[in-house]
Amino acid sequence: MVNTRSRSGREAFETARAMLADRGIPLLVAHALSRPKRLRQVLEETLAAGARRILVGGGDGTISCAAQVLMGRDVTLGVVPLGTGNDFARSLGIPDTIEAACDVIVGGYTARVDVGLVNGRPFLNAASLGLTTAIAKRLTQELKQRAGKLAYPMAAAAEMRTLQPFHVRLQADTQTLELDALQLVVGNGRYHGAGNMVSPEATLDDRKLHVYAITAPSAAEGSGERTGLGHLQDVATLARVALGMRSGGHLDHEAVVHLDTRRLTVETDPPMEVNADGENVGMTPMRFEVASAALRVYAPAPQ
Repeated sequence: MVNTRSRSGREAFETARAMLADRGIPLLVAHALSRPKRLRQVLEETLAAGARRILVGGGDGTISCAAQVLMGRDVTLGVVPLGTGNDFARSLGIPDTIEAACDVIVGGYTARVDVGLVNGRPFLNAASLGLTTAIAKRLTQELKQRAGKLAYPMAAAAEMRTLQPFHVRLQADTQTLELDALQLVVGNGRYHGAGNMVSPEATLDDRKLHVYAITAPSAAEGSGERTGLGHLQDVATLARVALGMRSGGHLDHEAVVHLDTRRLTVETDPPMEVNADGENVGMTPMRFEVASAALRVYAPAPQ
């Protein structure tokens, strides 16, 4: 199944079918879906027909939707990354080409990976609130199609102008924290936001959530309305933290607080929208946990 509205889905559908057939894996049924909302229905019908290997091509939103249907079932998911971010494939170690993804599927090695839950709703990569959620709202299908991988920095630059801190209370397994933050990320996988790291220690099978918050230096100077200087301090902090996000070095920044936990409760003032794998999943408060080894996927064999 391929989401033909993903950035490269239209061109990839026939290419992937041909590559799999050339490698000895002809597809019994293939669906090119121009309406992503049909994915859940098609997956349920395919499972009812007895399928035990399901290959899905699309971006992180498409793969996450498929995982919500397939987790906990006796079925293996094959991932063909065709989106803008492809963070789940990146966390699995699947290279960002159709040929490489097909080779992984043909190799036949399977792994069981964790699935994050936010108020019971599954997610694969990360859930976030604050700046990242605001950026996700700007990432329209039109922008992603037009700008490709530049869509993320373009949306981030636009959102910086109205950046506001929020107060958050985190209740983890062994500690409680209260912070004034600009961004909070709760990761199941290693990557989010098109290649930014949640944590270099995170894996999809470690049975843990990896959490980081970027605190607001302007809030440390006292309550009340921020000055223009306070806004500039916050923007400068985000820019410095962002320099380390590709490598995981952001966790060493003095403005970043991070922790690992199996369960997490998040409360904010004011209530905040929460985004999980690119989709709005509601407002805080939110409860996070891990469904361990809940999804079977094709992955590169260990070296």
